[in-house]
Amino acid sequence: MARTHGVLLLAVALVAGCDKGSPAAGTGQPAPAAAKPATTAAKSARSGDASAEEVAREARGDVPCPAKSTLPARAAEAPVDDALGVRPGMSYEEAVAAVLCTHPLLVAAPEVSRNFRMNSYGQAIRQGFTARNAEPRVEKSGKQIVQEMQRDAVARSLNSRREDLVPGASKWYLATMGVPGRERVISVGRDERYASEQSPTVEATRAALIKKYGTPTQERRASPTELPTLRWAHDPAGRPVPEGTPLFTRCVSHPDPDVGVSLNPDCGLVVEAMLMPQKSNPDLVDRLKLTIVDQGGGYRSISETEAALGRGDAQRRAQEVEKSAKAGKAPSL
Repeated sequence: MARTHGVLLLAVALVAGCDKGSPAAGTGQPAPAAAKPATTAAKSARSGDASAEEVAREARGDVPCPAKSTLPARAAEAPVDDALGVRPGMSYEEAVAAVLCTHPLLVAAPEVSRNFRMNSYGQAIRQGFTARNAEPRVEKSGKQIVQEMQRDAVARSLNSRREDLVPGASKWYLATMGVPGRERVISVGRDERYASEQSPTVEATRAALIKKYGTPTQERRASPTELPTLRWAHDPAGRPVPEGTPLFTRCVSHPDPDVGVSLNPDCGLVVEAMLMPQKSNPDLVDRLKLTIVDQGGGYRSISETEAALGRGDAQRRAQEVEKSAKAGKAPSL
Protein backbone atom coordinates (compact mmCIF):
# COMPACT_ATOMS: atom_id res chain seq x y z
CA MET A 1 0.00 0.00 0.00
CA ALA A 2 1.09 3.54 -0.55
CA ARG A 3 -0.01 6.94 0.59
CA THR A 4 1.13 9.96 -1.34
CA HIS A 5 3.51 12.36 0.37
CA GLY A 6 5.56 9.65 1.99
CA VAL A 7 3.28 7.05 3.55
CA LEU A 8 4.41 3.70 2.14
CA LEU A 9 3.60 0.13 3.00
CA LEU A 10 6.47 -1.67 4.68
CA ALA A 11 6.85 -5.41 4.95
CA VAL A 12 7.76 -5.16 8.61
CA ALA A 13 6.32 -7.63 11.05
CA LEU A 14 4.57 -5.79 13.86
CA VAL A 15 2.25 -7.35 16.40
CA ALA A 16 -1.30 -6.39 15.48
CA GLY A 17 -3.32 -5.88 18.63
CA CYS A 18 -3.48 -3.62 21.65
CA ASP A 19 -3.14 -3.71 25.41
CA LYS A 20 -6.54 -3.99 27.00
CA GLY A 21 -5.74 -1.35 29.58
CA SER A 22 -3.58 1.00 27.54
CA PRO A 23 -4.88 4.56 27.09
CA ALA A 24 -6.49 5.43 23.79
CA ALA A 25 -4.25 7.97 22.15
CA GLY A 26 -5.29 11.57 22.75
CA THR A 27 -8.07 10.65 25.19
CA GLY A 28 -6.38 9.61 28.40
CA GLN A 29 -9.03 6.89 28.74
CA PRO A 30 -8.54 3.12 28.52
CA ALA A 31 -9.01 1.83 25.01
CA PRO A 32 -11.76 -0.74 24.52
CA ALA A 33 -10.68 -4.35 24.53
CA ALA A 34 -9.54 -5.30 21.05
CA ALA A 35 -11.40 -8.38 19.94
CA LYS A 36 -9.23 -10.74 17.93
CA PRO A 37 -10.40 -12.56 14.83
CA ALA A 38 -10.69 -16.30 15.08
CA THR A 39 -7.43 -17.80 13.86
CA THR A 40 -5.90 -21.20 13.45
CA ALA A 41 -3.01 -19.93 15.57
CA ALA A 42 -5.38 -19.61 18.49
CA LYS A 43 -5.99 -23.34 18.21
CA SER A 44 -2.39 -24.35 17.61
CA ALA A 45 -2.49 -26.75 20.55
CA ARG A 46 -4.94 -29.01 18.70
CA SER A 47 -3.45 -32.03 17.01
CA GLY A 48 -4.46 -35.02 14.97
CA ASP A 49 -5.91 -35.26 11.51
CA ALA A 50 -8.99 -33.13 10.85
CA SER A 51 -11.11 -32.16 7.88
CA ALA A 52 -11.24 -28.58 6.62
CA GLU A 53 -14.71 -28.24 8.16
CA GLU A 54 -13.40 -29.37 11.55
CA VAL A 55 -10.42 -27.04 11.36
CA ALA A 56 -12.73 -24.13 10.49
CA ARG A 57 -15.08 -24.87 13.39
CA GLU A 58 -12.15 -25.06 15.81
CA ALA A 59 -10.68 -21.76 14.61
CA ARG A 60 -13.84 -19.70 14.06
CA GLY A 61 -15.69 -20.45 17.26
CA ASP A 62 -19.23 -19.09 17.41
CA VAL A 63 -19.73 -16.60 14.57
CA PRO A 64 -23.29 -15.19 14.61
CA CYS A 65 -24.54 -14.68 11.06
CA PRO A 66 -25.70 -12.55 9.40
CA ALA A 67 -23.12 -10.14 10.76
CA LYS A 68 -24.30 -6.85 12.25
CA SER A 69 -22.81 -3.44 11.54
CA THR A 70 -23.20 0.00 13.10
CA LEU A 71 -22.10 1.62 9.83
CA PRO A 72 -24.90 3.83 8.46
CA ALA A 73 -26.64 2.60 5.35
CA ARG A 74 -25.15 3.84 2.10
CA ALA A 75 -26.92 6.90 0.68
CA ALA A 76 -29.00 6.22 -2.41
CA GLU A 77 -26.86 8.47 -4.59
CA ALA A 78 -23.52 7.24 -3.19
CA PRO A 79 -21.32 4.85 -5.22
CA VAL A 80 -21.59 1.16 -4.33
CA ASP A 81 -18.78 0.41 -1.88
CA ASP A 82 -19.16 -3.21 -0.77
CA ALA A 83 -18.06 -6.72 -1.64
CA LEU A 84 -20.65 -9.19 -0.34
CA GLY A 85 -21.67 -6.57 2.22
CA VAL A 86 -18.13 -5.88 3.48
CA ARG A 87 -17.47 -2.11 3.33
CA PRO A 88 -14.82 0.49 4.12
CA GLY A 89 -15.76 2.26 7.35
CA MET A 90 -16.67 -0.90 9.24
CA SER A 91 -14.98 -1.45 12.57
CA TYR A 92 -12.28 -4.12 12.71
CA GLU A 93 -14.53 -6.51 14.64
CA GLU A 94 -17.56 -5.91 12.41
CA ALA A 95 -15.48 -6.52 9.29
CA VAL A 96 -14.06 -9.79 10.61
CA ALA A 97 -17.56 -11.07 11.34
CA ALA A 98 -18.87 -9.86 7.97
CA VAL A 99 -16.08 -11.63 6.07
CA LEU A 100 -16.44 -14.89 8.01
CA CYS A 101 -20.17 -14.89 7.37
CA THR A 102 -19.56 -15.01 3.60
CA HIS A 103 -18.38 -18.63 3.79
CA PRO A 104 -18.35 -21.23 6.61
CA LEU A 105 -14.80 -22.38 5.78
CA LEU A 106 -13.15 -18.95 6.05
CA VAL A 107 -10.71 -18.36 8.90
CA ALA A 108 -9.36 -14.88 9.72
CA ALA A 109 -5.96 -13.89 11.06
CA PRO A 110 -4.30 -10.52 11.80
CA GLU A 111 -2.02 -9.39 8.99
CA VAL A 112 1.33 -8.36 10.45
CA SER A 113 3.47 -8.00 7.33
CA ARG A 114 1.63 -5.12 5.62
CA ASN A 115 2.00 -1.87 7.49
CA PHE A 116 2.00 1.79 6.57
CA ARG A 117 5.06 3.91 7.17
CA MET A 118 3.91 6.10 10.02
CA ASN A 119 4.96 7.03 13.52
CA SER A 120 2.91 4.83 15.84
CA TYR A 121 4.67 6.16 18.96
CA GLY A 122 5.12 2.62 20.22
CA GLN A 123 1.41 1.76 19.95
CA ALA A 124 0.30 -1.51 18.32
CA ILE A 125 -2.26 -0.69 15.63
CA ARG A 126 -4.19 -3.43 13.86
CA GLN A 127 -3.52 -2.45 10.27
CA GLY A 128 -5.44 -5.28 8.63
CA PHE A 129 -6.39 -8.94 8.53
CA THR A 130 -6.57 -11.78 6.05
CA ALA A 131 -9.12 -14.53 5.65
CA ARG A 132 -8.66 -17.80 3.78
CA ASN A 133 -10.40 -21.13 3.48
CA ALA A 134 -9.39 -23.57 6.18
CA GLU A 135 -7.40 -26.57 4.99
CA PRO A 136 -7.45 -30.14 6.29
CA ARG A 137 -4.96 -30.83 9.08
CA VAL A 138 -2.73 -33.81 8.39
CA GLU A 139 -0.14 -35.01 10.86
CA LYS A 140 3.19 -35.35 9.05
CA SER A 141 6.38 -37.14 9.92
CA GLY A 142 9.67 -35.28 10.15
CA LYS A 143 10.73 -36.88 6.87
CA GLN A 144 7.61 -35.65 5.09
CA ILE A 145 8.13 -32.12 6.40
CA VAL A 146 11.73 -32.08 5.16
CA GLN A 147 10.65 -33.36 1.74
CA GLU A 148 8.04 -30.60 1.44
CA MET A 149 10.60 -27.97 2.41
CA GLN A 150 12.97 -29.30 -0.23
CA ARG A 151 10.26 -29.21 -2.91
CA ASP A 152 9.38 -25.64 -1.94
CA ALA A 153 13.03 -24.61 -2.09
CA VAL A 154 13.43 -26.12 -5.57
CA ALA A 155 10.26 -24.38 -6.78
CA ARG A 156 11.50 -21.02 -5.49
CA SER A 157 14.91 -21.51 -7.13
CA LEU A 158 13.19 -22.20 -10.46
CA ASN A 159 10.84 -19.26 -9.95
CA SER A 160 7.93 -21.62 -10.44
CA ARG A 161 4.47 -20.12 -10.08
CA ARG A 162 2.33 -21.93 -7.55
CA GLU A 163 -1.40 -21.41 -7.25
CA ASP A 164 -2.26 -20.11 -3.81
CA LEU A 165 -5.97 -20.88 -4.20
CA VAL A 166 -7.51 -24.23 -5.00
CA PRO A 167 -10.64 -24.21 -7.20
CA GLY A 168 -13.66 -23.14 -5.18
CA ALA A 169 -11.64 -21.21 -2.58
CA SER A 170 -11.34 -17.50 -1.85
CA LYS A 171 -9.20 -15.14 0.18
CA TRP A 172 -9.63 -11.65 1.58
CA TYR A 173 -7.34 -8.85 2.70
CA LEU A 174 -8.70 -5.82 4.52
CA ALA A 175 -6.55 -2.85 5.52
CA THR A 176 -7.59 -1.06 8.71
CA MET A 177 -6.47 2.08 10.50
CA GLY A 178 -7.27 3.95 13.72
CA VAL A 179 -6.11 4.32 17.29
CA PRO A 180 -5.68 0.97 19.08
CA GLY A 181 -9.03 -0.68 19.66
CA ARG A 182 -10.88 1.65 17.29
CA GLU A 183 -9.47 0.65 13.92
CA ARG A 184 -11.76 0.85 10.88
CA VAL A 185 -11.57 -0.58 7.36
CA ILE A 186 -10.07 1.61 4.63
CA SER A 187 -9.80 -1.02 1.87
CA VAL A 188 -11.44 -4.34 1.01
CA GLY A 189 -9.81 -6.93 -1.24
CA ARG A 190 -11.28 -10.24 -2.37
CA ASP A 191 -9.89 -12.96 -4.63
CA GLU A 192 -12.12 -15.87 -5.64
CA ARG A 193 -11.16 -18.88 -7.72
CA TYR A 194 -14.10 -20.72 -9.18
CA ALA A 195 -14.55 -24.46 -9.27
CA SER A 196 -14.23 -25.54 -12.91
CA GLU A 197 -17.85 -26.65 -13.20
CA GLN A 198 -19.03 -23.34 -11.68
CA SER A 199 -16.91 -20.93 -13.71
CA PRO A 200 -19.01 -18.05 -15.06
CA THR A 201 -18.41 -16.66 -18.52
CA VAL A 202 -16.33 -13.52 -18.93
CA GLU A 203 -19.35 -11.66 -20.32
CA ALA A 204 -21.64 -12.79 -17.50
CA THR A 205 -19.09 -11.68 -14.91
CA ARG A 206 -18.61 -8.32 -16.63
CA ALA A 207 -22.38 -7.82 -16.76
CA ALA A 208 -22.75 -8.68 -13.06
CA LEU A 209 -20.01 -6.20 -12.09
CA ILE A 210 -21.60 -3.39 -14.13
CA LYS A 211 -25.03 -4.17 -12.68
CA LYS A 212 -23.62 -3.83 -9.15
CA TYR A 213 -21.11 -0.98 -9.48
CA GLY A 214 -22.51 0.90 -12.47
CA THR A 215 -20.86 2.04 -15.67
CA PRO A 216 -17.07 1.81 -15.24
CA THR A 217 -14.99 4.94 -15.63
CA GLN A 218 -12.38 2.83 -17.41
CA GLU A 219 -12.48 -0.64 -18.95
CA ARG A 220 -9.86 -2.73 -20.70
CA ARG A 221 -11.08 -5.68 -22.70
CA ALA A 222 -9.09 -8.89 -23.02
CA SER A 223 -6.16 -8.75 -25.43
CA PRO A 224 -3.02 -10.81 -26.04
CA THR A 225 -1.18 -8.62 -23.53
CA GLU A 226 -3.91 -7.60 -21.04
CA LEU A 227 -6.50 -9.25 -18.84
CA PRO A 228 -10.05 -7.84 -18.70
CA THR A 229 -10.13 -5.08 -16.05
CA LEU A 230 -12.73 -2.55 -14.94
CA ARG A 231 -12.38 0.55 -12.77
CA TRP A 232 -14.94 2.72 -11.02
CA ALA A 233 -13.17 5.87 -9.80
CA HIS A 234 -14.85 8.68 -7.87
CA ASP A 235 -13.87 12.03 -6.43
CA PRO A 236 -14.34 12.82 -2.71
CA ALA A 237 -17.92 13.94 -3.42
CA GLY A 238 -18.75 10.53 -4.90
CA ARG A 239 -18.89 11.74 -8.50
CA PRO A 240 -17.42 9.50 -11.23
CA VAL A 241 -14.03 10.62 -12.54
CA PRO A 242 -14.37 10.94 -16.34
CA GLU A 243 -11.59 10.30 -18.80
CA GLY A 244 -9.62 13.40 -19.74
CA THR A 245 -9.82 15.01 -16.30
CA PRO A 246 -6.74 15.45 -14.05
CA LEU A 247 -7.99 12.86 -11.55
CA PHE A 248 -8.47 10.17 -14.19
CA THR A 249 -4.83 9.08 -14.05
CA ARG A 250 -4.46 9.74 -10.32
CA CYS A 251 -7.46 7.97 -8.81
CA VAL A 252 -6.26 4.47 -9.55
CA SER A 253 -5.75 1.33 -7.51
CA HIS A 254 -5.04 -2.31 -8.31
CA PRO A 255 -7.57 -5.16 -8.42
CA ASP A 256 -5.25 -7.76 -6.87
CA PRO A 257 -5.53 -7.85 -3.05
CA ASP A 258 -1.89 -8.98 -2.90
CA VAL A 259 -0.74 -5.72 -4.50
CA GLY A 260 -0.48 -2.44 -2.62
CA VAL A 261 -3.23 0.15 -3.07
CA SER A 262 -2.83 3.90 -3.39
CA LEU A 263 -4.30 6.42 -0.98
CA ASN A 264 -4.73 9.83 -2.56
CA PRO A 265 -6.36 12.67 -0.57
CA ASP A 266 -7.85 14.12 -3.77
CA CYS A 267 -9.78 10.93 -4.59
CA GLY A 268 -12.78 9.15 -3.18
CA LEU A 269 -13.94 5.56 -3.61
CA VAL A 270 -12.05 3.51 -6.20
CA VAL A 271 -13.21 0.01 -7.16
CA GLU A 272 -11.11 -2.21 -9.44
CA ALA A 273 -11.87 -5.67 -10.83
CA MET A 274 -9.78 -8.11 -12.85
CA LEU A 275 -11.09 -11.20 -14.61
CA MET A 276 -8.56 -14.00 -15.05
CA PRO A 277 -9.76 -16.40 -17.76
CA GLN A 278 -9.22 -20.13 -17.73
CA LYS A 279 -6.15 -21.28 -19.63
CA SER A 280 -8.14 -24.00 -21.38
CA ASN A 281 -11.07 -21.72 -22.25
CA PRO A 282 -10.53 -17.94 -22.25
CA ASP A 283 -14.28 -17.30 -22.39
CA LEU A 284 -14.66 -18.65 -18.85
CA VAL A 285 -13.42 -16.94 -15.67
CA ASP A 286 -10.96 -18.82 -13.48
CA ARG A 287 -10.47 -16.07 -10.87
CA LEU A 288 -12.06 -12.75 -10.03
CA LYS A 289 -9.93 -10.22 -8.15
CA LEU A 290 -11.60 -7.15 -6.66
CA THR A 291 -10.49 -4.25 -4.47
CA ILE A 292 -12.49 -1.41 -2.94
CA VAL A 293 -10.51 1.51 -1.53
CA ASP A 294 -11.65 4.69 0.17
CA GLN A 295 -8.58 6.63 -0.94
CA GLY A 296 -9.29 10.02 0.58
CA GLY A 297 -10.82 8.54 3.72
CA GLY A 298 -7.90 6.17 4.17
CA TYR A 299 -5.38 9.00 3.73
CA ARG A 300 -7.17 11.12 6.33
CA SER A 301 -7.48 8.17 8.69
CA ILE A 302 -3.72 7.61 8.68
CA SER A 303 -3.03 11.31 9.25
CA GLU A 304 -5.62 11.57 12.02
CA THR A 305 -4.42 8.38 13.69
CA GLU A 306 -0.81 9.55 13.67
CA ALA A 307 -1.83 12.93 15.09
CA ALA A 308 -3.92 11.31 17.85
CA LEU A 309 -1.10 8.98 18.77
CA GLY A 310 1.25 11.97 18.85
CA ARG A 311 -1.05 13.83 21.26
CA GLY A 312 -1.27 10.78 23.46
CA ASP A 313 2.51 10.42 23.51
CA ALA A 314 2.97 14.10 24.34
CA GLN A 315 0.50 13.72 27.20
CA ARG A 316 2.39 10.69 28.49
CA ARG A 317 5.73 12.53 28.41
CA ALA A 318 4.25 15.56 30.17
CA GLN A 319 2.80 13.35 32.92
CA GLU A 320 6.15 11.65 33.41
CA VAL A 321 7.92 15.02 33.70
CA GLU A 322 5.33 16.26 36.20
CA LYS A 323 5.61 13.09 38.25
CA SER A 324 9.39 13.35 38.30
CA ALA A 325 9.26 17.03 39.33
CA LYS A 326 6.84 16.30 42.20
CA ALA A 327 9.03 13.46 43.42
CA GLY A 328 11.97 15.84 43.54
CA LYS A 329 14.22 13.49 41.62
CA ALA A 330 17.73 14.83 41.02
CA PRO A 331 20.92 13.25 39.75
CA SER A 332 23.71 12.30 42.06
CA LEU A 333 26.71 14.47 41.20
